[in-house]
Amino acid sequence: MSEPYRVVVAKPGLDGHDRGAKVIARALRDAGFEVIYTGLHQTPEQVVQAVIQEDADALGLSLLSGAHMTLVPRITELLSTEGVDDVIVVCGGIIPDADIPKLKDVGVAEVFGPGAPLPAIAQWLREALDRRARQTAGAE
Repeated sequence: MSEPYRVVVAKPGLDGHDRGAKVIARALRDAGFEVIYTGLHQTPEQVVQAVIQEDADALGLSLLSGAHMTLVPRITELLSTEGVDDVIVVCGGIIPDADIPKLKDVGVAEVFGPGAPLPAIAQWLREALDRRARQTAGAE
């Protein structure tokens, strides 16, 4: 990576448990990413505005409340509406296996559950962003 990739880590909805989001934010920072953590209780609109304002390359959503099938589709819809659908969206938290294909159908690139190794998350994200950068460079 020539420049650090910018990642927004967000806690959408009313979920008040942010330890996992903070652990992920720190792990990504330690792996060389520039990380912006939005804090708790973000609306989908606030999350998307943070992505736009920070010119983020990726968005990490941490969800433990069970509202992922409401919040995530709204966020990916707003990203598309705002023309920033090139942002790689990943999710983490308590997400049932049956919902993962549905989240991927609405634009989530990957879902990481509890216990996912932090270095593996950083490596996956770096490789996905590197692939996107190569594709973008090839299209120019």
